[in-house]
Amino acid sequence: MAAAAAAAAAAAAAAATAFSRGRRSPPRTRPAAVTPRAEVPGRHRGRVVPAVPRRNVLSTMLSTSTVLLLGPKQITLAETTGGAFREYIDTFDGYTFLYPKSWIQVRGAGADIFFRDPFVLDENMSVEISSPSSSKYISVEDLGPPEKAAEKVLKQYLTEFMSTRLGVRRESNILSASSKVADDGRLYYEVEVNIKSYASNNELAVMPQDRVQSLEWDRRYLSVLGVENKRLYELRLQTPEQVFMQEEDDLRRVMDSFRVIKTE
Repeated sequence: MAAAAAAAAAAAAAAATAFSRGRRSPPRTRPAAVTPRAEVPGRHRGRVVPAVPRRNVLSTMLSTSTVLLLGPKQITLAETTGGAFREYIDTFDGYTFLYPKSWIQVRGAGADIFFRDPFVLDENMSVEISSPSSSKYISVEDLGPPEKAAEKVLKQYLTEFMSTRLGVRRESNILSASSKVADDGRLYYEVEVNIKSYASNNELAVMPQDRVQSLEWDRRYLSVLGVENKRLYELRLQTPEQVFMQEEDDLRRVMDSFRVIKTE
């Protein structure tokens, strides 16, 4: 009997071994690829990212324009037909104008917006806006007739260009002052002035003949004045007289393009 039991045990072991060898292990499956989740603006791995500062600009390129978001301020830069100009639209402060495509923006110049020619540094443009708390303009006629407004514009220019240098002399003339009703139905004033600056390189000389003054610059200043949102807007263009003669058509197109916009 012992021999029979041993034989039975051996047969069972052999059968188990045969079953184990013939059994297939389940196929290994590769772990599914995990697609990274898109980052949600303003969040990063479960924590809130601080809001974008006002000075950081988010730029979105469109087919014919660029929209700049600066806090609550939205600005649009759009190409015009022909490609010589771009349109600047500030819907927050309420104005729009064309500017030469080659001009560049200069920040920190003191104006609400400032562009200049990168090659002719004396040629630039800017927009000035009166404070909403200190002005309650109803119409540009609050400045008086165009001639009166031109006197104020010239006086402001001369004040800004006041020099503490010895021997500096300024000559100024109002070239034109006019009004127009633009295609938006609003009244605008247009003012043109010329200012020349003379200076001596040897003002401390003893003899008068050694203190001869010479022309150091001769510039044309063009302003467009408009009123909206109870504020006075002024587009300013500055260019050397010699350059103005060459680029008058383009500069007048910039003047003609200036519009004020109703803000919410």
